[in-house]
Amino acid sequence: MEKKNLIIIFISTCSLFLFLVLVNSGASSGLPEDELAAYREVSDFVDENEECFRCHGESKFQLVDNTTDRILTRQVCADHMILREEYYGSNHKNFSCFDCHSAEFLTFPHPLDIRLEYQWNCLDCHGDDEDYAQYQFEKIEEEYLESIHPLANPDEFSCWKCHHPHSYHISIRNTENLRATISYDNAICLSCHADFDQFQLLTDREGINIIQTHDWLPNQALHFQSVRCIECHTQISDSILVAHMVLPKEQAVQNCSECHSSDSRLMATLYKFQSKEARNKYGFFNAVVMNEAYVIGANRNYYLNVISLVIFGLVFAGLAIHTLARIFNKV
Repeated sequence: MEKKNLIIIFISTCSLFLFLVLVNSGASSGLPEDELAAYREVSDFVDENEECFRCHGESKFQLVDNTTDRILTRQVCADHMILREEYYGSNHKNFSCFDCHSAEFLTFPHPLDIRLEYQWNCLDCHGDDEDYAQYQFEKIEEEYLESIHPLANPDEFSCWKCHHPHSYHISIRNTENLRATISYDNAICLSCHADFDQFQLLTDREGINIIQTHDWLPNQALHFQSVRCIECHTQISDSILVAHMVLPKEQAVQNCSECHSSDSRLMATLYKFQSKEARNKYGFFNAVVMNEAYVIGANRNYYLNVISLVIFGLVFAGLAIHTLARIFNKV
């Protein structure tokens, strides 16, 4: 028992020494004061969070051997690197790291059991909260739990696989550039479905080829730039802004008329928020589609259709009357 205690003391001492070396070596000195000041304008916890960003906010760190003065530069694992600009632009920018993570993370190196601590999910904070009731988080979770991802891998898949807590930010409600929002949202899907290394973390399936699996889709590049993956891969929801029930690939939309029609599903998905904001503006039911993009078959208006038919009818009637008049005059 005494030997075991000595080992524990030795390991703890080494860990503390290594931590002090890292902190005092100047390897991860953080940002200049003027850059930190900019982040302080959006968050109250910048100085406290720098204890974590000292390592996790840098691409590399240095270890100093005080005996030989040898300096070793090592790269921070990409999975554990958090860019400050992304964090302070995210929904959680005004959080302290220790609001979600145990203060035991101040121990360096971090103990393994702490690294495997429970990860809070969305409803742990947002559930049953009147301040967030309008966003229907409970309904989102209901749809999510029926989605193909948690059904296929309930132990490993979570909200964070798509909505990274350190960088995710709401885009569709705040966007002034719909193309940028489409690109941002699609990148979430492609981070796994176009990256085989990430894909293999959750499945044993071999090979992924987005281009090949969408070979039925004409003009792929234009579609990928103009609509989000979830437009075709989720079940439309009337109660929440963004549908979260991702369907099996066999149930994905592959019928062009689903979008390219006057009753385009895009009005209930991609343009849902904007259409609610601008409903009946200018008298157009699909005003947002007509303002934001040209979607073949969807850019139609009921009133213009009626007017065009009336004009066509009048022209046809005028031609008929003119023809009959000429015939009677000859007679």
